[in-house]
Amino acid sequence: MFIGNIDSSGSTTHGAYPEAIQRALEYLCANDFKNMKDGTYPMEGEKMFAKVQRYETRLLESCRPETHQKYVDIQYVVEGEEYLGWCPFSPDLRLAAPYDDKLDVAFYEELIPESNLVLLPGSFAVLYPEDVHRPCGAVDNEPSPVTKVVVKVSVDLL
Repeated sequence: MFIGNIDSSGSTTHGAYPEAIQRALEYLCANDFKNMKDGTYPMEGEKMFAKVQRYETRLLESCRPETHQKYVDIQYVVEGEEYLGWCPFSPDLRLAAPYDDKLDVAFYEELIPESNLVLLPGSFAVLYPEDVHRPCGAVDNEPSPVTKVVVKVSVDLL
């Protein structure tokens, strides 16, 4: 996992990212998601696409940790703030729901060990298949509205 702010996406630090991740960050910089409708927006066919979503964050106990095998997630907060939990994949994790190939997701009971951060407007987190993450968390257990874009980047592009 790595985190950053979209305002620094033109900096030399982002040049070290894989080209597909750089293209995704350029897409995030080039679009006004506040004025886009919720939905899926193709970028490079099924290899890369963006999901614009608006929702209310939830209490942490109702957010399930997850992983993906086919796609890297770039979770980008446009408006609001969201608590994101994270841990590296390990054999200590207990499955809550096995991997669903169609949805490209497996769910876990908890993060072991747990690290957390707050994604503010302009913040993004790049989450690889080995990054177990728990999105959609309410900061200070106070649910609030969020506008977020999740760019899905096929691992085949990396």
